Amino acid sequence: MAFTTKDMTINGFLRIFNEIIESKKAAGLKPIQNNPKDLLKRAQFYGTQFKNKSWGWTSNIWARSAKGSVVVNSDEELKPEHRQLMLRVLEHILCQPMIQIDANLGEPGSKAEMKARLYCDPQFPDIAHRWQELNIKGDPNCEPDARLFFIPHYLENPNVPGKQDMLRVIRFPKHNYTIVTGSSYQGEVKKGFLSHWIYHVYKRGGTGEHASLKEFTVKTNDGKEKRIAMCVWGLTGSGKSTHGLYIVDKNSSEAFKKNFGIDPSEFISEQAVKNDDIVGVFKDQVVSPEKGSWTKTEDVDKTQIGIYKAATSPNALHENTEWSDSGDVSFAGKILQYHGKPNQNSRTVLMLKDTGYFDGSVDSSVPLNMAIFVSPGYTSDFAWLKIKDSDFAAKVLADGRTVGHPAQGREGVGKVKYATRYCLPFTMGATNAEHVKRFHNFIKDRENTDSSIEIYLINTTGRVGAEYDWVDGAPKPRFKEINGKTKPVGGTGPTIEETELFLFQAARGEITYEPHPLWGDKVLVPKSIPGISPERLKELNPFNYHSKDEVKKLLDSQIKTSKTFLSKQCPGLANEIFNAMDI
Repeated sequence: MAFTTKDMTINGFLRIFNEIIESKKAAGLKPIQNNPKDLLKRAQFYGTQFKNKSWGWTSNIWARSAKGSVVVNSDEELKPEHRQLMLRVLEHILCQPMIQIDANLGEPGSKAEMKARLYCDPQFPDIAHRWQELNIKGDPNCEPDARLFFIPHYLENPNVPGKQDMLRVIRFPKHNYTIVTGSSYQGEVKKGFLSHWIYHVYKRGGTGEHASLKEFTVKTNDGKEKRIAMCVWGLTGSGKSTHGLYIVDKNSSEAFKKNFGIDPSEFISEQAVKNDDIVGVFKDQVVSPEKGSWTKTEDVDKTQIGIYKAATSPNALHENTEWSDSGDVSFAGKILQYHGKPNQNSRTVLMLKDTGYFDGSVDSSVPLNMAIFVSPGYTSDFAWLKIKDSDFAAKVLADGRTVGHPAQGREGVGKVKYATRYCLPFTMGATNAEHVKRFHNFIKDRENTDSSIEIYLINTTGRVGAEYDWVDGAPKPRFKEINGKTKPVGGTGPTIEETELFLFQAARGEITYEPHPLWGDKVLVPKSIPGISPERLKELNPFNYHSKDEVKKLLDSQIKTSKTFLSKQCPGLANEIFNAMDI
């Protein structure tokens, strides 16, 4: 069988793949290992078994290869470099029997059920096993809605056309498949399929979002009970999983009583974790694609009991995760390192059922009614804000402003960055502006109704009042390195528990607010929060570190920068959203 780069059209790749399969079958060979049952046993030969019987593996790259990823919509967009890599992938597949794994993204019958098929290099059964465990079991006899070809080897890869970055990932959204090479990082498979699912959700009438989902029942300040469906948006490392999977239990309640004089178990009940990564938001429901979670476990301890219980279960499947002195799994971040620095991206495939707070469904039982945007900053940000204006809320989503974390990549750690919708690398098929418009419509449709969406902006891994210098007309926070980790100088940030208390009290309607000093009634500032002292609220207020004129100067710079990024990352955004933050 002979094929050349001239044969490498988008459909031609799939055609030649099928010809390879049929050619091997005709020769009496086994071209595909169809959903084998012994993947874990195979992977154990190069895995680490911890004392609690769970297993862990490592990857050659410890973060996603975003700069090495491209999206190709048509044959007209195919460059010689794309064709070269496609050819090398097929040549590699020709040599060996690929592992086939079938799974469902989304519960069977849900609004966004998508049938997915992974073709995995047989030398990496741990990847196939972990992805299969993460998702809902699929039917190998059904035609898949999306395929992913996973070859972690270096294939003499060319560079991304016109750039110096090695080409590793090619996505074809209009043809429903993705090619991944050069990385054995689990996230390439997971996010590869989820990129297709986000587009799939949009075609079904929803919007695919980089957010977690949990539900709980809260006793409101008028004595009634309300079921909360809460999504938390944020980039990797920003606190999305921390707050999206946070659980109130006996131990955390004792900590709240000690620190705040409040027992949240008196007004929080029936907690259910649903998802920690990508969700589909529809007008009347939020749906999730996976039955498990691939969670960053850096610094996780018993204060985050849901994640901790599942991550320390024998069922957990770890990546780039270290061990304790006794040989058990550890998330302390003291042993493993990456490029000479402490590892800050240990990961675990954990089962939601092992959190102890899974009710059997990954979809919400009520429509989204509490939306939390995590946008860490250093200078002009409050710890927490309530957003009342739908245009402003859509602008926050469109911005995707965050702080760089090692889990996102080695470059830009600690620096403010913009990744529109917190979902920039994973959006394809439909534009970011189309997703923002649809979410904006969901908000507006429910304004001034009994089921309106309460929207909050929180600052987690950033600081309030950090030190900075003006450089080229923009504020540049000062940093220092502490034990190999980049930290901002000065200021303070809310603890996990303080932020959770704010969210609980916000859901109850117990917080009093006042207009933002510059944005007015569009955005509300907490004036009093039961359990948090007035002195602490002052520490979490940027206007107590800088004058009103200085904060306006800081915000003007932020707004100008955000518009520059939006023009590139989210073209076509409506003017009322694009200009919503203007002072």
